[in-house]
Amino acid sequence: MSETLNNSEFQLVGECLYRSRNSKIYYAIIKRGGKQIKRSLRTTDGALAKRKLSELLDRASALSQCETGKIGFSELAERWVTAAGASLKPASKTRQKVCINALNIFFSAFEVRRISKTVLEEWAAQRGEAVAARTFNHERDTLSRILTYAVREGIMLDNPALVIKKRKVRQAPPDIPTKEQFSTLIQTMREARADALPAADLCELIASSGCRLNEANSIHWGDINFDQKRFVITGGETGTKNHEFRVVPLFPALENFLQRKLSELPQPPESFESIVGIKSAKKAMIAACKKAGLPKFTHHHLRHFFCSNAIEAGIDFKAIAGWLGHKDGGLLVAKTYGHLRDEHSAIMAQRMTFGVNHE
Repeated sequence: MSETLNNSEFQLVGECLYRSRNSKIYYAIIKRGGKQIKRSLRTTDGALAKRKLSELLDRASALSQCETGKIGFSELAERWVTAAGASLKPASKTRQKVCINALNIFFSAFEVRRISKTVLEEWAAQRGEAVAARTFNHERDTLSRILTYAVREGIMLDNPALVIKKRKVRQAPPDIPTKEQFSTLIQTMREARADALPAADLCELIASSGCRLNEANSIHWGDINFDQKRFVITGGETGTKNHEFRVVPLFPALENFLQRKLSELPQPPESFESIVGIKSAKKAMIAACKKAGLPKFTHHHLRHFFCSNAIEAGIDFKAIAGWLGHKDGGLLVAKTYGHLRDEHSAIMAQRMTFGVNHE
């Protein structure tokens, strides 16, 4: 395509408006702030093309009048993370800052408006070879969010980062404690020291509820409804991962754990009291795993343990996803734990003998 689109392949049909002689698709070419902007209008309808061109001209006019038009990438990234900070959890904010530090190595010398598709493809080629797929995807997502912010602020017309595809992440099946390993872990923690007992309680609470760590350590006695056989997961001050509380059935294993805890208390607890009084069992788990010769299990392994038990019980992925707080209807659970269902199904299939005796 030529710089002006005005050659044998394209016909000028109006001010800033061109049409492909072959595909009949309309194109726009305009200049703002000394920069040429070319866009396919993605239509063969003349009236629609003129409306799209008018909208493009309006956006381009706002772009040229923007006082921050020459802002650099580093400054914009800092503005974005500050603006987005209110909706980000501390861990997410930290991760975004790590990504921005990595992006600044390549993009700090660029004015935001000069970040083109070509520049982004060069970054993707270099960075894609240097880091793992998961790291690349995190940085790509952060970059895209920053440039989307630039579009919203009138600094860029479009977000060119959208053309950069994520890399495929190869996920190995998660390490999941067996029931024997889990029992050994809890027993080892309870036999260690008196101050390890709350850590063992936290582990049992996660394993029997499927909660994330911050969700489990923020459950209060007032969140439990024994009569209706359900409990509420709020995530405490930081909230749940998707910022929505959820109501979950009071699973038998969880109810047994809670009833045992109640029997150990000298008096009925207040509704605002936490089930467990600690935020993390990390150190106690590391010590117990080392002492018992177990793999290095973490809090999240206990969430995996909950899922594996649910699958073995024949619970469908959609129900499990709802309990876990996933919003995808079970897609992630199926992707992560599908092999467990297949293994369990194969074991169950061996029971389908119909009274046939095998010699």
